Amino acid sequence: MLDKYLPKISANQKQWIGVSIVALLVVVGVGIVVGLSKRDASLREAVDKAQRKLKGVHKVDLQIQKYQFEGLNTVVLEDVVVIPEDRDTLSMIQKLKVSIRLLPLLFGHVKIADLHLYNGKVAFVKKDSVSNYDFLFRKKEKDTTVIEEPTERNFAEFVEKIAKQVFSKVPNDMQMVHFEVSYKDENISQKIRIPEAIIDDGDFETSMFLNEHDAEWILKGHVDGDAQQLKVAISAKDKNTEVPFLKSKYGLKVSFDKLVFDLNRIKKESKNLLFIEGGWEYENLVVNHDRLSDQDIVLPHGIAEGGIQVAFDYIALSEDTRVTVEDFTVSPILKYTLKPQRKLELAIHTGRFNVQRFFDAIPQGLFESLEGVKVEGDVKYDLDFSVVLDDPDNLMFKSRIDDADLKIVKWGKADINRLNSSFVYEAYDDTTMLRTFVVGPENPKYVSLNNISEVLKTTVRNTEDPFFFKHKGFEEEAFKLSIATNIKEKKFKRGASTISMQLVKNVFLNRKKTMNRKLEEILLVWLMESSGQVSKNRLFEVYLNVIEWGKNIYGISEAANYYFLKQPADLNIGESLFLSSIIPRPKTGLNSFDYTGQLKSWVQRHFNTYGDIMHKTGELKNVSIPDNYGFYEVVLQPQLRPAAPVMRDTATFDSDVIDAHEQIMRDIEMEEKTKKSILDKLFPL
Repeated sequence: MLDKYLPKISANQKQWIGVSIVALLVVVGVGIVVGLSKRDASLREAVDKAQRKLKGVHKVDLQIQKYQFEGLNTVVLEDVVVIPEDRDTLSMIQKLKVSIRLLPLLFGHVKIADLHLYNGKVAFVKKDSVSNYDFLFRKKEKDTTVIEEPTERNFAEFVEKIAKQVFSKVPNDMQMVHFEVSYKDENISQKIRIPEAIIDDGDFETSMFLNEHDAEWILKGHVDGDAQQLKVAISAKDKNTEVPFLKSKYGLKVSFDKLVFDLNRIKKESKNLLFIEGGWEYENLVVNHDRLSDQDIVLPHGIAEGGIQVAFDYIALSEDTRVTVEDFTVSPILKYTLKPQRKLELAIHTGRFNVQRFFDAIPQGLFESLEGVKVEGDVKYDLDFSVVLDDPDNLMFKSRIDDADLKIVKWGKADINRLNSSFVYEAYDDTTMLRTFVVGPENPKYVSLNNISEVLKTTVRNTEDPFFFKHKGFEEEAFKLSIATNIKEKKFKRGASTISMQLVKNVFLNRKKTMNRKLEEILLVWLMESSGQVSKNRLFEVYLNVIEWGKNIYGISEAANYYFLKQPADLNIGESLFLSSIIPRPKTGLNSFDYTGQLKSWVQRHFNTYGDIMHKTGELKNVSIPDNYGFYEVVLQPQLRPAAPVMRDTATFDSDVIDAHEQIMRDIEMEEKTKKSILDKLFPL
């Protein structure tokens, strides 16, 4: 093709073209020579700058015994030591060789071609509250003399930049010989050793050892820095090999046969939208923590596929994200909006699925009471939730289940049919069993629903579960208000327990306050209420006969006699309101009375709140309503009254008592506001 145009170029023009090419080559050659002559000085300057910055900003001493160029694009560092000021040595490397790729460098991109590391150690040491790595988390002091212009961060661009920086440091080829990472404090001393690791054109396979030979994991996979792809499979050589550090440091036991992480694409759809696609997979994952469960949770197999969308103002799961555990698959929708308001959205729409597959997918050891349960039918579940975190009172929560076809074929360890006949109840104080008693006519203290004062039943329902006889175990408004309260308090402050949930928890579940127990409670209540095998009246009757009403006081018969020397049928409105008020804090019941046996004034708020609600909703039509709903008619039996107070200087009053009383008052006020809000929203007057 060049021959077509060459005849058109004159001899003089050809001569000038030749001279220009030669001149260009000479300039490039001179540039290379000059660059090579100055590169040692540039290297010294770069090392000095790094040392000064670490020393000045982080108070870290970076020592390099020897550094030099080797060949055209390789830097060799020898005897590199990092020592934080007045701390133990953080890291040592005998020899490090790093080669930079020349072609990307011409365009201003620094990418590592090869990396060789020999005899490297990183040692994290903590003594008391002082560590040799705390500088990594130390906040940089702001220069108050510099006024920064406010900038709006594009989160998609930020994540893309981080990904590029990370993958640019991934070499195509690498050899690492004798590298170890260790951690040591007063209680723990462990290290991870890698005798040799090699990356050959992106492919790698190596072994990683705990201590000397306590455990071994095999890492195998492929990495491509240019394509920003990474796939790694980690396999334990022996079964039940625990992940180090976690149990001794955090009480978390984790083991697995195999973990696979696959990052197959980071794609920028536009300036404001980035897709991160991939997935993960596990085989025989075992987890144990006392906050999760009191035994190992075994997850045989699970896969997550899909990705994450990172936009200018939000982060979300991709629409095609799927999570599969055994034969059960769900496609969750999750989105967190950063601005203009922080908003969290979650949705689950399962479509119809075989419900037995769901129970088969529950990990062994997670829900002990449900182990062995057999069910039939297809169900459908839909959840829609969204909340602006700075305005949680207006959250949206809709939970719907179509379980008309559900049939319980066989109960698991928790047989709900136990409730239909006499059974032995185990009464616990926290995790300590106090005593057992029969719930049934064989027990002289057992009382049927018909022999309990109507007003007592009404007050308990209104304070604990106003719509017990209408819902199927759960109250949506209660969940909404509970979530809103916990967001505002920034901790778990209020639950959303119905009478059904309290009953299942007390009769069938252990008393350990773990996350899985609450989920187990929800599932068991769902099965119980959906099956219809136990009537609402029977559930309420059992509930009133087993709940705690004071220290070692269980059931309404014991409570009526303990406080007022009465039978349950004889309780008046004031006594009923008092007993209902102490159900959330049964051991504080006696604190409500003064030495005369009268209720203290701060208890009256409960009477006014719930007495007024019952009056307005027409639930006291056949009840004589005394002033203040019988507040002054509540009199504690003499044997339980506290001693008359001894006069003393109030300035010396125990501050702990004041603090405890104030905390109880705050809890009561929040609880009454929450429950009143439920009634107001569900039954506006």
